[in-house]
Amino acid sequence: MIAKYGVSERLACRVLGQHRSTQRKIPREPEDEAALTADIIALARQYGRYGYRRITALLRQAGWWVNKKRVERIWRREGLKVPQKQPKKGRLWLNGGSCIRLRPRYPNHVWSYDFVEDRTHDGRKFRMLNIIDEFARECLAIRVSRKLKAVDVIDVLSDLCILRGIPGDVRSDNGSEFVAKAVREWIAAVGARTAYIEPGSPWENGYCESFNSKPRDELLKGEVFYTLREAQVIIENWRRHYNTVRPHSSLGYRPPAPEVLVSASKLVPRPTLN
Repeated sequence: MIAKYGVSERLACRVLGQHRSTQRKIPREPEDEAALTADIIALARQYGRYGYRRITALLRQAGWWVNKKRVERIWRREGLKVPQKQPKKGRLWLNGGSCIRLRPRYPNHVWSYDFVEDRTHDGRKFRMLNIIDEFARECLAIRVSRKLKAVDVIDVLSDLCILRGIPGDVRSDNGSEFVAKAVREWIAAVGARTAYIEPGSPWENGYCESFNSKPRDELLKGEVFYTLREAQVIIENWRRHYNTVRPHSSLGYRPPAPEVLVSASKLVPRPTLN
């Protein structure tokens, strides 16, 4: 192109402020570019609501030594993008009923729970009781049933207390299932405290509200459940994936409770030398 206009390469590069090597260096594509691109596309197809940062974390879990800038470059080159969500609504700060928010300081300090509703293919409604550990961001349980009452809340909490110990506080809204006398008495009897948010202030239960949007966005909007049992199995599989695999942005793109793989050789006791 430079020879075409009768201008020397040295003069043209000086005018444009470029180094002369830019006119001679042939760009070379990394040897693993095709394989990396294929893995990025496969992950984007599998997790349609994940952006390139979360895809980068999944690639690193799979063994790729890659930074997010390279993934972003391939992401944009391939035309990948996350569908736009609905615009968020502003919060009503300093409402008359607002309160000082109880912040979790360590694992098992504050649990929070809430209900999410959906329908099976026949139009019948089912409910999900989501319980999370606010500090660890771990989903402790998701109970799926056609109807969930106060006795079901106690049943799930009792199982979790046996497995994980007694939490310091249990946060919830003022739904009838949570403010029922039996629930309040049971929580007090095991030594925990209730932390009810102010009516009409869902942002005070922000951890659980944020979590509720994840299964809705990543699972419920893309799945058709024909039976309640199918919904229970798929939702439980998603919960395990959320805890052990799915990168969490607030945890440095690490999962809340990653599985630890221990080789069989480490499980065999070694003989002692006398």
